[in-house]
Amino acid sequence: MHRTGDVLLIQALLLAPAPTPLPESTPLRGRNVRDQKCRFLHVSCFRCGTVVPFKLSDIGEGIRDVTIKEWFVKPGDRVSQFDNICEVQSDKASVTITSRYDGLIKALRYKVDDVALIGDALLDIEVDDDNEQAVEGKPKPSPVSGAPNRSGPAGVDGAGAAWGQLNGLKKSLATPAVRRIAVENGIELKDVVPTGKGSRVLKEDILAHLERVSAGSAGNPAAGTPADGELVPIKGYTKQMWKTMTRSLSIPHFVYSDECTVDKLMECRSQVKDSLKERGVALSMMPFFIKAASKALEGVPRLNAWQDEGSQAIRVLKSHNIGIAMDTPEGLIVPNIKNVQRLSLVEVARELNRLQELGRKSSIPPNDLANTTFTLSNIGVIGGTYTKPVILPPQIVIGAFGKVQKLPRFDEEGQVVPASVISVSWAADHRVVDGVTMAKYSNLWKYYVENPMFLFIEA
Repeated sequence: MHRTGDVLLIQALLLAPAPTPLPESTPLRGRNVRDQKCRFLHVSCFRCGTVVPFKLSDIGEGIRDVTIKEWFVKPGDRVSQFDNICEVQSDKASVTITSRYDGLIKALRYKVDDVALIGDALLDIEVDDDNEQAVEGKPKPSPVSGAPNRSGPAGVDGAGAAWGQLNGLKKSLATPAVRRIAVENGIELKDVVPTGKGSRVLKEDILAHLERVSAGSAGNPAAGTPADGELVPIKGYTKQMWKTMTRSLSIPHFVYSDECTVDKLMECRSQVKDSLKERGVALSMMPFFIKAASKALEGVPRLNAWQDEGSQAIRVLKSHNIGIAMDTPEGLIVPNIKNVQRLSLVEVARELNRLQELGRKSSIPPNDLANTTFTLSNIGVIGGTYTKPVILPPQIVIGAFGKVQKLPRFDEEGQVVPASVISVSWAADHRVVDGVTMAKYSNLWKYYVENPMFLFIEA
């Protein structure tokens, strides 16, 4: 509307006849600005681009919603294709959304920590006139850092339909604001009776659904909640943990536990950690445990495998992609160090440092989470002594270590001496792993931990 007015004003000023100049004797002070011999026309630039919604494309892996972690742009910024727009956090990983347009950012539709659904508009962008595809309403697929590009029905406008088909459902119609209310209250839109035009779910429908759920809970005291309780939505990494642990319930676990002394390991670490620190590498005890796990897998390779329930078999894998259970601000996550069998102890430590730094920012990319073959958890860094770890399917084994304890033990002469001891527990899928195999593996791991020099001299 302002643009049309600007154009008409400019045309009127340009076509208007020049005023008759006053005699030179007329004082300049008494003249009107329009009566001066020279006229100056100043017009601010205006844009004629098309404003289009920048929608969140399907980023794969069945992801339906993400949390906005950080914006890299603000209204008024110019962007080009492939420039970073924002970083989002799904229940599986962090990904960076990049621009598929050249244009000007007009408005951001979400704040940091808001939840956005696949197919919702993240922002409004005024695209340049030469971006024909965008002007015609056919934007290019949005590149996503760390996730495969999508096209066709799973692309921009079809993203909502894509995940709806994935779940065998037709996408529910609702505005972004209504979707956020549903997500914050843990409500599936498919469960809500829509009353809006074209079967659109309204805010009133969400509130009515909550009242029905509340009434149902009131009729069942066991299902009720205190009036002052707070409903905290599960999101981020915790949502993926929910899904994974639900699958883990179908696995018949058995646990094999042992303990080992780590005096030699601690002495070895003490001798080299300062030298490595000067090279930018922080050496904890965990790289020793990781490398020992890989060396032990060389002796018992069938434990580095995935369960194939469909064919009732296991797929033994050559790459030792050792996963590390890691606590982050967004919840538990398990990135992995790839091909540990090829890495030196120092290289393992360097990779662990990298993952820990990303974990502190909750910014671990999908590639570091993919294809884990064997998982370790060090509960000892928190202070625990014993734990029963839970297998992460399709893996068949997970190990967990407790804290180092100073305990009395007998030496070879039968004398009581202080020893640094940790406990280790291995949980295995009893459908494919027996106790003897697990004990053999644990003994190999223990040998390398108690004789750490072999981890330095053997790659």
